[in-house]
Amino acid sequence: MANTIQQFNVPASYRDSKLKWNGWGYKDSYFELTKNNNVKFAGDKYEICGSTMSQVRPWIEKNLGGDVNWKVPSQNLAECKVPVALVNQPFIDALRAAGLSYSNAPAHRLVRAHGQTMHDMMTLRYGSFARVPDLVVWPRSESDVTRIVELANTHNVVIIPIGGGTSVSHGVECPADEPRAICSLDMALMDKIVWIDRANLLCRAEAGIVGGVLEKSLNDLGYTCGHEPDSIEFSTLGGWVSTRASGMKKNKYGNIEDLLVHVNFVTSCGLIQKQCQVPRISCGPDLHQVILGSEGTMGVITEVTIKIFPLPEVKRYGSLVFPDIEHGVNFFREVAAKRCQPASLRLVDNQQFVMGQSMKLDDQTVWEKFKASLSKMYLTSWKGFKLDEMVAVTCVFEGSADEVDFQERTLYDIAGRHKGIVGGEANGRYGYRLTFAIAYLRDLAMDFGVLGESFETSVPWDKVLNLCRNVKNLIAKEGAKHGVQFGMLNSCRVTQVYDSGAAVYFYFGFNSRGLKDPMHVYESIESAARDEIIACGGSISHHHGIGKLRKAWVDTTVGPISISVMGAIKNELDPKNIFANNNIIDTPPSKL
Repeated sequence: MANTIQQFNVPASYRDSKLKWNGWGYKDSYFELTKNNNVKFAGDKYEICGSTMSQVRPWIEKNLGGDVNWKVPSQNLAECKVPVALVNQPFIDALRAAGLSYSNAPAHRLVRAHGQTMHDMMTLRYGSFARVPDLVVWPRSESDVTRIVELANTHNVVIIPIGGGTSVSHGVECPADEPRAICSLDMALMDKIVWIDRANLLCRAEAGIVGGVLEKSLNDLGYTCGHEPDSIEFSTLGGWVSTRASGMKKNKYGNIEDLLVHVNFVTSCGLIQKQCQVPRISCGPDLHQVILGSEGTMGVITEVTIKIFPLPEVKRYGSLVFPDIEHGVNFFREVAAKRCQPASLRLVDNQQFVMGQSMKLDDQTVWEKFKASLSKMYLTSWKGFKLDEMVAVTCVFEGSADEVDFQERTLYDIAGRHKGIVGGEANGRYGYRLTFAIAYLRDLAMDFGVLGESFETSVPWDKVLNLCRNVKNLIAKEGAKHGVQFGMLNSCRVTQVYDSGAAVYFYFGFNSRGLKDPMHVYESIESAARDEIIACGGSISHHHGIGKLRKAWVDTTVGPISISVMGAIKNELDPKNIFANNNIIDTPPSKL
């Protein structure tokens, strides 16, 4: 039986009006096939909008068995079956009495029931969720959050905070067996900069502010926060802290834990906040480290103070080509040992390099195409590089003109010792230019039955090559074992450089044509790959977090005593298990 829709003072939300309900990003931005079956990017929000990539379809056909005549389009939003809401009427009445905005409309509940995993997208396109939030609440201030948490404790209602909805860990997914009403706490209205301290280079902002909005606001004043994850357009400041996020320019500005100075955290027991704002304090264990990566299991992040930096005088791109991945990784190791990494440094393997070449825009000039042809001839005929082995590095340099010049000279000198060849600024710029648009390609691929995803890890330097090789070999074997009939996307990228190791991304995808249960195949391959990562000395996650997706590997990553400590802190801060999203560690079954 359908619920009676109950709403009060529902705000206009860009999540509901501007973003796709069953895919990545903006509704008006997407890859499409033209009448000539070429791939084109529609919209007006990205540099490549309106451009055609005529080599993408042939690459997909050759490597993944794609067929433009075999489509598996998504169901319509109206066809989605949304579970009937579990109504806790006293809680709803208390929200209204407090003047707090809420809604239990099916559409509001559905779009806050998921993140961006392949499982999420497959469920939205072809199935239904067993459980979604029963109610959405929009706080406008920290005092609103405090009141909502108090009411949830009084009326025994579960709270699952949501920021940008970009989770790739099932972090905002509702536990299907939760007997209590579940409230999605949407932080979208807490999106303001509270203050900027120019003297101490600090910025205080509400947790719901979207990363891209925060960065533009700072840029307009001559500053940057330096944190630039691939999801920056949609992920939020609070989400970054909640998942221990990392950005592409970590080398210069640090990860989120390096940028964090102060955080307000509303728990069932009250507000956690330091009583002073200093660059460092020696006063027992740092509770910031408990809040970082807590993934909504203990409370709600409401305000965050981070470091900011003057905008760099110069930003320059660069690229390099190496004969194979071993030379590329050894180059990275020397860069790390000498601590001369630029703001960003990325190494892609051969398959990803070749795929990237297929995504070149058709609007290149004749001269640009001629230069590209000469470059290819130079690498293969004169330098002896093999097209099926060469790899590429893209770089971003930031600083003063003198600093950037020095960084470039130093980096390229080291590259030369590892047989690296400078590829020019244009190639580097294009590589980063694609960063924010490439995420949209998955939606088009799914229309033609191609499932694809990425996952990441961190690993010591002496195990990087072995891990890359073993995980890719395992993915290939698992694909064959599970009956994948066509070629696979099976590639990796070394994406962050540390003194003692690196972060590595893996990308895999396959054509689901001929498979009885594509999602089972996908999840089986991914699970086996994660087992192999652990066996090869990697971690379960570098920056995506755990959620519910990676819980099976937490014990082998941090050990049982650490899990007990996390559970004890959780029980102390949330004795009624109000924050029962069941992320990271298992919690006892809830009681009505």
